[in-house]
Amino acid sequence: MPEAATSESEDAVQQMWQAFRHGTGTEAGLVSAFSFGDSPAMADELAHLVVDGPKRATAGLLLEFERDGEPVPRPGDHSIILDGRGHPVCVIRTTVVQTKPLNQVDAAFAWDEGEGDRSLAWWQRAHRRYFTRQCDRLGVPFTEDLAVVLERFEVVWPQPTTSPE
Repeated sequence: MPEAATSESEDAVQQMWQAFRHGTGTEAGLVSAFSFGDSPAMADELAHLVVDGPKRATAGLLLEFERDGEPVPRPGDHSIILDGRGHPVCVIRTTVVQTKPLNQVDAAFAWDEGEGDRSLAWWQRAHRRYFTRQCDRLGVPFTEDLAVVLERFEVVWPQPTTSPE
């Protein structure tokens, strides 16, 4: 599961959220602000893939949501993505959420997650390593059938720029 915002980034998060609301006229509420991964370097890398690249999905262990008392994302939720220093980089809106065993994640989801070479084999290797670290922190054994929350999203702020034709 992504890491939560620190108190140091709260003002910047609120400024981005207000700019989003003012710029889009949305009445939606902010559900969360978080960074991806388990290190500042990973958070920076994955935030870059969201802002500039192909990352339009993320996966987290259901056990982490349960441990932290955090609700599982729902379609329509808005969140702010943070970089490795806790600075906000963009607003996303959740579009699809599924929960399924790790060993049932498919190639389409791996592609949408946008990491590595975007193949299912790469995704499985990287996420086994990552989820093994998470399981160690949770004090539970890693198994291939752990429940994983699969979230797809779109970037909604800053709004994508279109180049003149």
